Amino acid sequence: MVGQERVWMITGATSGLGLALAAAALEAGEKVAGTARRLERFDALLSHYGSALLPIAHDVRDVTRASEVVEQVVERFGRVDVLVNNAGVGQVGAAEEVSDAQLRDMLDQHLFGPAALVRAVLPGMRARGTGAIVQMSSQGGRRTFPGVGSYSAGKFALEGWSEALAAEVAPFGIRVLIVEPSRFRTEFNDPGVLLTAGPDSAYDRVLSGVRHDMTTSAGRQEGDPARAAAAIREVLAAQHAPLRLPLGAEAVRNLTRAYEHARDEVRSWAEVATSADFPDATPPTRVL
Repeated sequence: MVGQERVWMITGATSGLGLALAAAALEAGEKVAGTARRLERFDALLSHYGSALLPIAHDVRDVTRASEVVEQVVERFGRVDVLVNNAGVGQVGAAEEVSDAQLRDMLDQHLFGPAALVRAVLPGMRARGTGAIVQMSSQGGRRTFPGVGSYSAGKFALEGWSEALAAEVAPFGIRVLIVEPSRFRTEFNDPGVLLTAGPDSAYDRVLSGVRHDMTTSAGRQEGDPARAAAAIREVLAAQHAPLRLPLGAEAVRNLTRAYEHARDEVRSWAEVATSADFPDATPPTRVL
């Protein structure tokens, strides 16, 4: 975007990393269309940045309005240069505790909602031959642990969908960045924000530590949202940006260990795994 200020569309732009990204873009003189379920939460940003900010009332789970929301942005600012799919919440509960409706809600917020908005912005980005899509995932989108399976299910799905998306849209000059934060000092762990499934005492021994940590860590998270926003902006400006960006020291440590463990496990069982092929099978010429 040489010589032209970027237009950002950020979901969940009134708190956490979404708010930090919105503030950073506005401070840099760029335009921001932000979505939130309650418009009054934009009051502070509006009073400071005025017409550079377009607040839009939208629940990311309402996929039927995705095109309409993008049209509002285009009508006001002419285009969307950067889409940031940030809206969503966490959920704690064992697989047996989480209902079908609660599991679907995680997928609605973290996969179907973002996918609908991506589909809505892609025609314009393809026509211009440029654009960026930032998918706010989590370190829980590559590794998980007891009690957060429903949340990770949405983030794992988002990452798989986005990895394919990145290869599909790269020929059109569109970049995809999957961000995998660790614990940041946002509202994520606040009471009333973090969702919890009805606890089953059978899982107390397994999940008591997780439940306590997830529900009592508000205000003690290591990550700084403003620094996270600066890091994301730096990576988007890089000539050779990665597909995935672990964000925060904990994410770097945990994901490094997860990748190393997965590699070692594949190597340990490679002989058994490869024995499943026909002995005279010809290896594929195309490696995915």
